[in-house]
Amino acid sequence: MKLGITIWVALLVVQFTVAQQTPGDKQNEAVYIEGATAHLGNGEVVENSLIMFQEGKLTFVGSAMTKIARRGRKIKGDGKHVYPGFIAPSTSLGLVEIDAVRASRDQDEIGEMIPHIRSLIAYNAESKVVESMRPNGILLGQITPQGGRISGTSSIVQFDAWNWEDAAVKADDGIHLNWPSSYHRGKPNENYSNQIAEVKEFLKNSLAYGKADTKELNPAFESMQGIFKGGQKLYLNASGEKEILDGVKVLKENGVKDIVLVGGYEAYKTIDFLKLNEIPVLVRHTHMLPHSDDEDYDLPYKLPGILVEAGLLVGLQNSETSNFQTRNLPFFAGQTVVHGLSKEQALQLITGNTAKILGIDKDFGTLEKGKSATLFISEGDALDMKGNRLIHAFIDGREVSLETHQTELWKRYSEKYEGK
Repeated sequence: MKLGITIWVALLVVQFTVAQQTPGDKQNEAVYIEGATAHLGNGEVVENSLIMFQEGKLTFVGSAMTKIARRGRKIKGDGKHVYPGFIAPSTSLGLVEIDAVRASRDQDEIGEMIPHIRSLIAYNAESKVVESMRPNGILLGQITPQGGRISGTSSIVQFDAWNWEDAAVKADDGIHLNWPSSYHRGKPNENYSNQIAEVKEFLKNSLAYGKADTKELNPAFESMQGIFKGGQKLYLNASGEKEILDGVKVLKENGVKDIVLVGGYEAYKTIDFLKLNEIPVLVRHTHMLPHSDDEDYDLPYKLPGILVEAGLLVGLQNSETSNFQTRNLPFFAGQTVVHGLSKEQALQLITGNTAKILGIDKDFGTLEKGKSATLFISEGDALDMKGNRLIHAFIDGREVSLETHQTELWKRYSEKYEGK
């Protein structure tokens, strides 16, 4: 009986990890999109636009009225909308396939201080879950480990690849620290100060290790050197006001140069402090209830707008939900429109702003000449469930498939029951 269960689980894992789509071929002809409304990802909109790209790079972004030679394949964009590829930060996509099957979960390694654990080499580019992001316009993601105090190193990938080597856009971009909570199950955390002391000690030892003339290799300390020298970011996962203040202060005092706040539920209480220290925020998603009875009922909905209007650099993430919910990232952003942000500001939360925060804005996040031709065409408003209907998507200029396991099943059964 046990053997039968084992075989069934193994077959289930194989079913959900087998490759479903062959990655698109490298762009071999010029393409131009004419007549669409282009949302550039930097707050600007170009009506009746012309977007041209060749060899994976954007060669022109502007008005279709511009007198410029058109070359290659034409895509009619009349009545359509063009967007830069959406970016999903702080996600374990490709590290978890089936939550209920332990063998398919690889997002959490054993240990508390494990910055040397690289999420990239565990990333499954053939994941069906990753594949299902593309039809909603999510074309890139920051693959992030979870668990422990320092959970490991993230990397940024594009979602159309044979393997993790092909997928990598920016390898080992940052280290992720889960700051201890000052409260545990509604009561003050008696170990809070001790847990902070452990973080301080690890930071100090890592910094001292980097300054030593001769040293025996320590993988954990070695992997921390980028956050002291400026080559990597430190992603601070903290939600409460006290945790945010304590976390940033401790990191700054111990030589960490580039900090990004992740979560930041009470970031609105620390706005001046975050601005003073130039800390960007990857704020929590909007689809949740307030944490306490004395908070505004709509605080989760309006929080991104509060931070943006205050002048902070803000992106949107949903690491607190399941991987399948990542496909709803555009709609989380869209929800902020009725709570203070304009549509283009909401779009920036998952395009231009997030690209800046992750350090990939040189190539991604906005539609600008010289940047990667990573974009998509939607029949309507991509931040709205009714309008988000993609007809074309491109990553580095190559057209990618919008077919997934879900769309295949939808077509299969819609035909079966049609007319019945």
